Amino acid sequence: MLERKESSAAEQNGPDSKQYLAKQPLILALLSTLAILCFGAVSGLSSIYHAQRRNLGAQWFDRGEKDLRAARYSQAVAAFRTALLYSRDNYVFQLDLAQALLGEKRTEEASSYLMNLWEREPEDGLVNLELARIAAQKGQAEQALKYYHNAIYATWPSDRQEERQQTRLELIDYLLKIGERPQARSELIALAANAGDDPALQAQLGDLFMKAQDYADALAAYRQSFKVSSEKPAALAGAGQAAFELARYRQAQQYLQAAMAAGVHDPEVADLLKTAELVLQMDPFRRQLSAAQRDRIAIEAFQTAGQRLDACVAAAGSSPSGPALQNLSESWTKMKPHMNPRGLRQDPDLVENAMELVFNIERQTTATCEASNATDHALLLIARLHEGT
Repeated sequence: MLERKESSAAEQNGPDSKQYLAKQPLILALLSTLAILCFGAVSGLSSIYHAQRRNLGAQWFDRGEKDLRAARYSQAVAAFRTALLYSRDNYVFQLDLAQALLGEKRTEEASSYLMNLWEREPEDGLVNLELARIAAQKGQAEQALKYYHNAIYATWPSDRQEERQQTRLELIDYLLKIGERPQARSELIALAANAGDDPALQAQLGDLFMKAQDYADALAAYRQSFKVSSEKPAALAGAGQAAFELARYRQAQQYLQAAMAAGVHDPEVADLLKTAELVLQMDPFRRQLSAAQRDRIAIEAFQTAGQRLDACVAAAGSSPSGPALQNLSESWTKMKPHMNPRGLRQDPDLVENAMELVFNIERQTTATCEASNATDHALLLIARLHEGT
């Protein structure tokens, strides 16, 4: 009886089960299609959402860029912070925010961003440059030099390659400010080796070599500058100053005269030219002088030194330098009767002896008394010119 009931139930349910099994693949296909459609819709909505966020971030970034270029640093900071809400890890956004913070003098906040960026990309030239500037501002010379060198040899965008050169120039200027002239000269020589014929850069190199007291390289740079440019008054003046420091007074005279003829109206240049001309006029040992010219120049120099000595003795009084000045005064007084054309003709060595006394007077009075006039200064330069000869 039980077996007939089970058989009867199976017969009754059989057609429905077969229909369900027949429809199952279609249902699964429909469900899969629906899932794919839902996933696609979600992905599409997510893409639209992220695209909208990127667009908003880009809009705020563009606004911040305009404010940064216009030096509206406060507005730029706000714009970049908003941009970062839509793109928190954006490297460029963070870098520009750091620069805006620097513009607002919020150095510590900027430094924090820059250090994070440096850890991500330690070879970024701009990041290293900004870190160098911060270290220099804080007086951290070792750190500043490290970051400056990193910036010089770091990676720069193709449209910002000139900034590598400007970074080296900034480093040189920093080295000069902290008194590291030897290092500055080394950097200048490296820069000059690849400077090319750009007259403006060559003139700038000349100025920096002058500050580094490398007068020979300064003169070479100035010459290169006015060699390729018709706009050369400043370079001519620089060349004249460099030649003067090298004690090339004839050359200095030529360059300084040319600079003034080209339109340079600088009292310092005019004074330098006057001194160079006095040195050339008052040096009795220069070539192509007749005996009479040499004797006349020596007599004039002797008289000038005597006047300087008298004034200095009167001013010194009983100071510690008094005895030395008095000894020079006695030597000058003893030699004075012979310092005339006849005496000089009779004693071939008198010109040298007289000029040695003149040079000693100028050295001692320069060390003891107040600043000398242009003539005495010229005699002192002549003394230095002939030291050891």
